[in-house]
Amino acid sequence: MVAIAVNVNGKDIEAEVDGRVLLVEFLRETLRLTGTHVGCDTAQCGACVVHLDGRAVKSCNVLAAQAHGSTVRTIEGLAQGELHPVQKAFSTHHGLQCGFCTPGMIMTAVDIIRRHPDPDEAVVREQLEGNLCRCTGYENIVTAVLAAAAEMRSS
Repeated sequence: MVAIAVNVNGKDIEAEVDGRVLLVEFLRETLRLTGTHVGCDTAQCGACVVHLDGRAVKSCNVLAAQAHGSTVRTIEGLAQGELHPVQKAFSTHHGLQCGFCTPGMIMTAVDIIRRHPDPDEAVVREQLEGNLCRCTGYENIVTAVLAAAAEMRSS
């Protein structure tokens, strides 16, 4: 067992975990934060994306012990009183259907906009390559990310 201390969505957490437990398992099974989804377990689909110290990471590819001393933000911690502009844009522009990939897509989109405040369509498409969606065909997702970036620049 490994003792870890991590800040998750603004809350300090101390826990003991098996050294082989993945961050996604810790979030879902220990903390019951089930908004982060498990899709492929091989870091291919992006359903499990969370922010680790402000950067988007695939939490199925990170051990919980590696998050010791870090800050983690999940989809549950994204909205602060009201929906985040990216969440609003996904809803407004129909950037979701079944919802399975949506948390990972949104967390990735927030990171894209952080790194590229005024992205064009090519940048968004390139940056979303690690996130798979089987429902929407990506057009509405890209539109949502571009709209959210514009909204965030104007506010």
